[in-house]
Amino acid sequence: MSTAIRVLVVEDDPQVANLVRRYLEHEGFVPTVVDSGNGALSVAREKPFDIVILDWVLPDLSGIDVCRQLRADSDVPILFLTARTEDVDKIVGLTVGGDDYLTKPFSPRELVARIQAILRRTRPAARNRVVIVGDLTVDFPRRVARKGERVLALTPLEYSLLWTLAQRPGVVYTRNQLLAACWGSSSYCGDLHVVDVHVANLRKKIEDDPAVPRYVQTVRSVGYRLGEP
Repeated sequence: MSTAIRVLVVEDDPQVANLVRRYLEHEGFVPTVVDSGNGALSVAREKPFDIVILDWVLPDLSGIDVCRQLRADSDVPILFLTARTEDVDKIVGLTVGGDDYLTKPFSPRELVARIQAILRRTRPAARNRVVIVGDLTVDFPRRVARKGERVLALTPLEYSLLWTLAQRPGVVYTRNQLLAACWGSSSYCGDLHVVDVHVANLRKKIEDDPAVPRYVQTVRSVGYRLGEP
């Protein structure tokens, strides 16, 4: 069980933005669409994304400026969408931190293929590592979790929650972020209580005392994190 891929789409053309959003949703991704550079920077500061689809020409900042500012704070993969065909422009995009580019007009299938290729290149560590926190082990390659030598009987959603938190131990995830990452849609219409229920169930299986959690820790008024006991 893996979490849904969260995609930030930065595109000011409504037709292109809607096409990309619908196709990504059809392919199982979780897109967030914004139509300006400042909007992209604001959203990116609020929640983590797995990849950014970035238009070159925006109404306020250029895609190059947005890429530079994102790169100052994050290593999130960036795929440029551009109507520019000159090699020098493509080189500039890659030089400032872009991972790939796709020239307009483009095929949605090719866009998805490019996203998948970028993620294969940029996320090998997450796929191949084992995270150990105290006597809790999250084995990414085998998709199992253990407490000591005992394999935990987790439901897919419980494992997805643990998998998400274990990718960045110590980092706090809001309930909205966990809802988007683990449920991957608006099925629960933003009902954050469902996150708390599954966290409580997860704690029953991994904590020595679920009433005093040491692994899945609550950060008051913010969310949850995987902490060192």
